[in-house]
Parts: sequence; structure tokens; C-alpha cells
Amino acid sequence: MAKYLIPLTLLLAAGLAQAAPAVEDDGFTNPMEQLQFNPYLDQREFERSTLGALNVYDPWESWNRRVYHFNYRADEWVLLPVVRGYRYVTPGFVRSGVSNFFSNLGDIPNLLNSLLQFKGKRSLQTTGRLLVNTTIGIAGLWDPATRMGLPKQNEDFGQTLGFYGVPDGPYVVLPLLGPSNLRDTGGRVVDFVADSQINYLNVPEVSRDHPEIFALRVVDTRHTTNFRYGQLNSPFEYEKVRYVYHEARKLQIAE
Repeated sequence: MAKYLIPLTLLLAAGLAQAAPAVEDDGFTNPMEQLQFNPYLDQREFERSTLGALNVYDPWESWNRRVYHFNYRADEWVLLPVVRGYRYVTPGFVRSGVSNFFSNLGDIPNLLNSLLQFKGKRSLQTTGRLLVNTTIGIAGLWDPATRMGLPKQNEDFGQTLGFYGVPDGPYVVLPLLGPSNLRDTGGRVVDFVADSQINYLNVPEVSRDHPEIFALRVVDTRHTTNFRYGQLNSPFEYEKVRYVYHEARKLQIAE
């Protein structure tokens, strides 16, 4: 009986091997089989469509690339070492409290711009966040509002201008601040002025006499920003960052 079982087992194994789909190294089962290629799409057409997808109005590209390189080196040699030192000497709960505090201050321009864009629900959520985090959260050191179902909403005056149909204008790379455009650069100025004039919790006024508060806000902003220059591992990082910023702003204005 055994002499018949061995050949039968081999035949079954061979049949299963033929029936099982071939799996490629990436774990997919023949992913290329279902693709259909356009035989009339030549290399030139492909290049045109690719460049069109990455096309962003950048008439000051030469200058922007210089600023981008400056930001890269300033980040590598100054900002990131400071952030690493800040993380080393500051306990995690203190860093979290600092971030929550400045995030709470940032909800003031968020609320103003939500109102200007007639976003009623978002305005109510941001108002609720301000009330809860300023009181229960002790001036914003904690963020109980998020746990209560009031997530942070980011709105700025650049989005408000876009909401009213103001075009984005040329792409701009701002020193230290990074990617922007002409419309959003003007929006940053308005948000900064609004933040300083409203003087919420008296922080902007105190910061005039204590520049270390402003410095701490800059360090915290870099600490909470996940982007790192060179992380895309591509010689076309400038183009990718420009394109992602351009598309992200369109989505933020449309939401």
C-alpha cells in the first residue's frame, strides 16, 4: 500500500503547485497581469503627462532653490541640534504641555478664519476647544477637548483668501518657514498681526519683554513638525515638496 501512497502524494503536490498562483517578491499575486497599456502612448507623451502633473507656477525658482538650500542647512546645523537638545533636557510631559499651550494660542486665528469662511460647525468646535482647554486644561497645558470629541481644526488667512477666490500666485520658499506662495505669505502676516493684537492670555504682550517665549515657540514648532529635509531620498525633493504643498493647500481650501 505504501508504494502507491508515495507516487500519489507526489502527483497531488505537483498538481497543487501548478494550481497555486505565482506570488512575486512584494507579496502580490501577478499584479502586472491585469494592467492594460495604451499602445499609442509613446515616451514623449508619458514625459509630458508626468511633467504636467508636477507643474506648479514657480517663476522665482532660481531664488527659491537657494532659499530651500539655506533652509536645509539651517535646519541641519542649527534647528535640529537645538531640538535634540530640547528633547534631551526636557521631560516628555513638559514638552507635551508646552506644545498644548502654544496649540491653544493657535486656536485664536483658527476661530477667526473659520468665522470668516462661514464654517459654522468648525467655528463652534474651535470655540469649544478654547473654552475647555483654557479652563479645564489650565491655560491649554492639557488638551481634554480632543478626548471630548473636539479635534483641532487648522485654518489660516491664506485659506480664507483662497475661499474668496484669491489665486495662490507664484510659489515662494520663505527663509526658515519653508514652502508657501504669494497669497499664503500675505495670509501669514495677517495671522501674525491678529495673534499679537488679540493678546490672548497676555502671551503676545509678555513675549515682547521676554523673547525667550518666542524662541521656545519656534523650537516647539520645529519639534512638532515631522518633516525632515532629505527624508524623501530623491534628487527631485524640491519639486516633490512644491507639488505636495500646492495640492495640499487646494484640498485645505476646498474642505
